Amino acid sequence: MLDPAQALAAAARPVPAAAAARRRLLVCGGGGRLGAAVLEEVLAEHRFERIGVLALPPFGSTVKRLHPVAPDAAALQAFAADTAVIVFDGERHANGREARLVRPLPHDLPVLAQQLLATGTRRLVVAVPHQAALLPGALRAGLASLDEAQVAALGWQQLVFMRMAQPGQARAAGSWPQRVALALLAQLHLMLPQRDQPLRATQVARFVAALALALPAAPGGTRVLGPEALWDWSRPEGGDAWLQAWLHGRALPAVAAPRPRL
Repeated sequence: MLDPAQALAAAARPVPAAAAARRRLLVCGGGGRLGAAVLEEVLAEHRFERIGVLALPPFGSTVKRLHPVAPDAAALQAFAADTAVIVFDGERHANGREARLVRPLPHDLPVLAQQLLATGTRRLVVAVPHQAALLPGALRAGLASLDEAQVAALGWQQLVFMRMAQPGQARAAGSWPQRVALALLAQLHLMLPQRDQPLRATQVARFVAALALALPAAPGGTRVLGPEALWDWSRPEGGDAWLQAWLHGRALPAVAAPRPRL
């Protein structure tokens, strides 16, 4: 959840004149746990002139530099984001203002990407949670669907698909076969290597913010980031040095192997 006190405190800090450089970021999917964490992180960074969030009107915002953007061509064109982040988040209970935030679904990706590109956005980050046990290794390092291939063919300056390990279900629901299937998936989740385990939403949000800031200086192209790479970035040996090496195709810093779990 976007904490108003934290967001207001972040927005109140002075913005370095050269840091923003007229950069504009649009977050599509800011109502979920990860989307809200991404909004908090980019607001705290003060590196963007304006930060938009896709929302249905009316949507009032008292946070400086946070601007609601309606999901239509005219509003997207007026905001003129140079970078967009699409977060596919799980549904959660929301009240009031949060319920107005647009929650994109995976099948919305091709249309939403076309709208963003047509209205001036040139860099796109797509955060895609997945069950690591169900996604073959080859697809984790490449385009996993025809929709992703269609988006990659649109002609972005930079396009990044982030495949994040998805936390297990908190409780089983539905029919008896569905509950059995969820229980089996939960057992598989416990058997996953540590590098395939999900990171906290705040950690993923910090990576998203750092990536969005670093993309303009990186070579163009389409990239896919798997959960193992995200885990390596989160280690003390990772961080900005790891991200810069990954974006520029250089040898990645050595990261200590995780300890075997007993």
